[in-house]
Formats: sequence, C-alpha cells, structure tokens
Amino acid sequence: MPLFALLPDAKSWPLPTAIFYFLVDLLNAYALVTISASGQSVKSRLHSAVRKHVRWDGVSVAAWYAYSGFLNYTYLLTYHGDRFLFNPLTIATCLARATSVFTTSGILFAVSNAVGGNSINAMLALGFASYLSLYPALLFIPLVLVCYDRRSEGPNPPNVGSFIARHAALLLASVAGLLGLSCLITGNFWEFVSATYGFHLLVPDLTPNVGLWWYFFIEMFDSFREFFLGVFWLHLASYVGGLTTRFRRQPLFIITALLGVFAIFKPYPSISDASLFFALLPLYRHLFPCEYSP
Repeated sequence: MPLFALLPDAKSWPLPTAIFYFLVDLLNAYALVTISASGQSVKSRLHSAVRKHVRWDGVSVAAWYAYSGFLNYTYLLTYHGDRFLFNPLTIATCLARATSVFTTSGILFAVSNAVGGNSINAMLALGFASYLSLYPALLFIPLVLVCYDRRSEGPNPPNVGSFIARHAALLLASVAGLLGLSCLITGNFWEFVSATYGFHLLVPDLTPNVGLWWYFFIEMFDSFREFFLGVFWLHLASYVGGLTTRFRRQPLFIITALLGVFAIFKPYPSISDASLFFALLPLYRHLFPCEYSP
C-alpha cells in the first residue's frame, strides 16, 4: 500500500497506474520465457520426457499470459506469428488492479531464478511472495529441490541437509525482514498480523467467492469451526508431501500442480491464482496428447 501511495491518484491520473501494471505484466511474461527456455519441464537432472522434443518456445508460453492495456478500456495485444498474448483471466486481474499480481511476480521470479541456478534470488523472491500471500511458502520444498538439482549438475554437489537448511534460513530471514519493515511502517505489529495473515488463517469473511471454504463453513455449527479449520489447512498442506514423494524427479511439475491446487483449495482464491496456473500449463505440451486408460 505505501508503494501505491507514491503513484498519482488513480482517479485523476489513471495512466501511471495502468503503465505500472503493464510493466509488471511484462516482467511476469519475461519470467515465463526464462522458465520455458530452461527446458526443465521436459528434461531435468533425474528425468527426461519421452516426447521432450514436443514443446513450445518461450514466446508461445508467454502468449498464454495477458498484457494489460494502458487505459482501463483498452487491451494491449502483442502479435507474434500466429499467437496473441491474450488471457482473459490475467487481463481481468490487471484491469481490476489487484495486488495479487505482485504475488504472481514473486512466484514466477522464484521459479525462473531456481531453474537458472540462482538459488539465493529464488529464495528471496519466494520470501516476497510468501510475505504478500502466505500460501507460496508451501512451494519451498519443490523449489529448493529445483535449486538443488541445478546445483548438483556441477562437479561438487552440496550436502542435501545443509543445502535445505541454508535456504530455509534465507527464506525465513527474507520474510522476517519484510515483516520488520511492515512493523516500522504500520507501528502496530500485532494489529497488522491479525488483519493480514490472521484473516487468511481464521477465515472470518464468508462472503461467497470462487473458492470452496465459504460454502462449507456457512453450513457448519460454530462448535466445529476450529476443528475443520485445522482439517482444511492440513488438507491443503498435505498435497506438498504427496506430490513431492510421487514426482521427486520432476520438481517443476510439482510446483505447477501445487499452483493448481492452491487455485481451488486456498481460503480466498481469485482468478489471478487460476491465471498463474494456466500460464504454466503450456510448459507441459508434451503431456497434452496423453490420455487416461483405465
């Protein structure tokens, strides 16, 4: 919020805010191009896809992501060959000027730095995303696996335990630093925490939304509320262990799958969460021809 205070008033001067969101979208698209160019979705240290030659280039993957217009009523579409950068979910998010685009940026840059071997920047970006929205912290395990696999491709692979511990400490330090900055700005740390993270954890607002939690909790007796809050959060967190155990050889796929789970099962999901998941799906074009056979 203090960042937006630096911009001119959006009602009187809408163009600076629109340009700001447009630039954020450009950065997100650039991160998608970097992730696609790394080839981690089809070939990693422990996994090589059978159809690894079936893939889209980075620009095509970024084409699934939308760029916002300079004005509220126009879209800026970029043409590349036969592909348009047009995703209605992302466009709607940008036109609404939701702060969730910054969480998306943190996640995408965490992944792009991880596949590029820059584990320090990956943890800092994940810390930024976790500070904004809490749930990206659940991506730590698959993200640190991506970093470890990239580091292990060198001649001297690091020790697994110490590698994870160092990066966990870095993530915690980045979040703690941002929380400390928030404390200095707000002047009341506990009020800030209860109004942000406490709101997500305790789910006090049961206004209908695109998620599932509100519908379940409005049908529930108050005496069971704390129990099912714990159950729902355990359910959301349990996907991390299950997917990591099953797809250890493909950590980038774990991240993509978890983002899809978050878009459905987090307390207050939005179309921005769905647009992020859809943005990473084109990385797995080689899986599109696969069909389930009972």
